[in-house]
Amino acid sequence: MTTKPFRFGIVAGYAPDLKAWTDQARRVEELGLDTLLATDPVGDADPLTLVPAAAAVTSRLTLGTFVLADPFRDGRQLGWQVSTLHRVTGGRFELGLGVGRPGAGGFARGLGREFAAPGERIARLADTIAFLKETPERPRLLLAGGGPKMLALAAREADVITLSWAPQTTESEADSIVDNLREMAGTRFADIELSVNLIAVGNAPAPQIAKYTGVDVPELAAGGAVTVLPENRAAAKETLLRWRERWGISYVTVNSGYAETLAEIARSLTAGG
Repeated sequence: MTTKPFRFGIVAGYAPDLKAWTDQARRVEELGLDTLLATDPVGDADPLTLVPAAAAVTSRLTLGTFVLADPFRDGRQLGWQVSTLHRVTGGRFELGLGVGRPGAGGFARGLGREFAAPGERIARLADTIAFLKETPERPRLLLAGGGPKMLALAAREADVITLSWAPQTTESEADSIVDNLREMAGTRFADIELSVNLIAVGNAPAPQIAKYTGVDVPELAAGGAVTVLPENRAAAKETLLRWRERWGISYVTVNSGYAETLAEIARSLTAGG
């Protein structure tokens, strides 16, 4: 379906101090991975404060956000910030935007920001994107889509779309999601970089993951969930090549606990194909 080259990245959601954050950025670059993405917030820190620090201690790594909560920020100020990051990093910044994860309402209100109903937040995000598109120098835009309204917006506007699978989504269930996205995007589909943010690599138990998803990794792996990638390099390579051919997915991210494992898989895959 696609001949886009693979990219591999890490989503980082913890930074106890600046040294730990910059050490992580250096390590991700040393491992040969392509991107380091900051959650919003990173612990309790502002990602747009941390991203420039990571850029300053790396030379090749692409930095981004996964994903900035649009309700937390003023659109015009955000446009200024991301345009600056795009320019001063030499194009190494990519902007991931979203409407805020579950439970983000309290954080937004703590910032003095309104946290509206989901449909209203998507409409506001569309307005933010329209403003950003008027900015002369702007980064590539990543949107993470799960529901039909968010996927429709992503199909119209995003350079990169991360498919937000439910944890137990199987390959057959994923087919219909990608088919719907393809129909929404029309002629744009071939130009969109499709991504998946994995829950885990391998099938080892992960209590923290089970806490937030309601199901542990071994059960997901046994059920053939597309949110878990095999740890075995040959099996992982076969899986990723199949996903790229079947759906067009060429960009794979996972949390920082799996950085070394993902890097090994990336090396084995790119070396051979």
